[in-house]
Amino acid sequence: MALHLNISRKELLTALTSLQNVTSKKGTIAILSNILIQTGNDMVELTGTDLEVGLRRNVPCEIKSPGSITLPSKKLFEIVRESTADIITLEEKENNWVTISAGSSLYNLAGMPSEEFPAFPDYEKKSLKEFSSEILNDLIDKTLFSVAKEGERQFNLTGVLLEKEKIEENKYVLRMVTSDGHRLSVMEKEIENEFFNLPEEKITLIPKKGIQEIRKFCEGYENISISFEEKQIILKTDDSVLIIRLMKGDFPDYRNIIKIIDEKSFIEVDRVIFLNSIKRMNLFTEERFNIVQLYIKKEKMVLSSQSVDIGNAKDEININFDGEPFNLFFNGIYFGDVLHVLSCNVVKLFISSEKSPCLIKSDEEPGFLSVIMPMKI
Repeated sequence: MALHLNISRKELLTALTSLQNVTSKKGTIAILSNILIQTGNDMVELTGTDLEVGLRRNVPCEIKSPGSITLPSKKLFEIVRESTADIITLEEKENNWVTISAGSSLYNLAGMPSEEFPAFPDYEKKSLKEFSSEILNDLIDKTLFSVAKEGERQFNLTGVLLEKEKIEENKYVLRMVTSDGHRLSVMEKEIENEFFNLPEEKITLIPKKGIQEIRKFCEGYENISISFEEKQIILKTDDSVLIIRLMKGDFPDYRNIIKIIDEKSFIEVDRVIFLNSIKRMNLFTEERFNIVQLYIKKEKMVLSSQSVDIGNAKDEININFDGEPFNLFFNGIYFGDVLHVLSCNVVKLFISSEKSPCLIKSDEEPGFLSVIMPMKI
């Protein structure tokens, strides 16, 4: 039978908005830029996938005639977004054409057969467990910024390491780690084992796009259901399912990087003052390297940057430090990224020498640390 249904514009728009990132990637398989529309019991399933991330949304509707079809995701989204009608009507015609009625507006949109759309992955529903969205969101927000960009030589750095470690009986930490080879971010939260079936012995790498979709998926929910299978992670709410294919490969031994940093001496600095100063210095850095010089002396940090084409900048802020003076050169963008995701008042910078990495922590934000490698000038 040919698909024919009436659906709330507001609810349809919400579902289509969440599907845009999943279907927006340009590739060689044309149907992946479409969404699958198929009717169920008093609702319609909207499914999008790029074969790495799959998202299915269920939206209540009035079904005149059951059926299934795929339509261009972006164009359908634009039609619904620009409409002022309360109800949208979709009616399938011959040769996979669909007529869309929205108030006084009428559109004819070319679709593709639903049989050509990739199958949505199966998953074990019994293994799903309820878990705090707040914990996942905090892990992601504190680490996502340092994931390597696509195209990096080390492919595994384009993903996020997620691991569970036992700290005592019935107590575990859930840890998220990211690195782009120049910096490292770690965030961990204490959890109870029975609510998270992540295997301890397996390296679990989640692609960056998948992590971004998890963050959006959790928005507005206090808890979500989650499960890990051998090749995929599943997240579910009452009306949505998100499935992400896990990456294969190893992740660098980040623990050794942290161990080599001497934590005996440190610099204490007001986070907001430091962040604002870094922002000002970044206005005058060369775009490729973003070099900011930090001259550390007793109770003072002098920040400076320069650009051959633009000019230079200099700033001085108060710090808590009583050691010998020394010079440092770092990527100012990296410092800004770390300071931006934190909400503490004071940060500690652990730096043992001019050539050593900088470890950033705060007593006010346990579980978080970031390492930034110095630049050679």
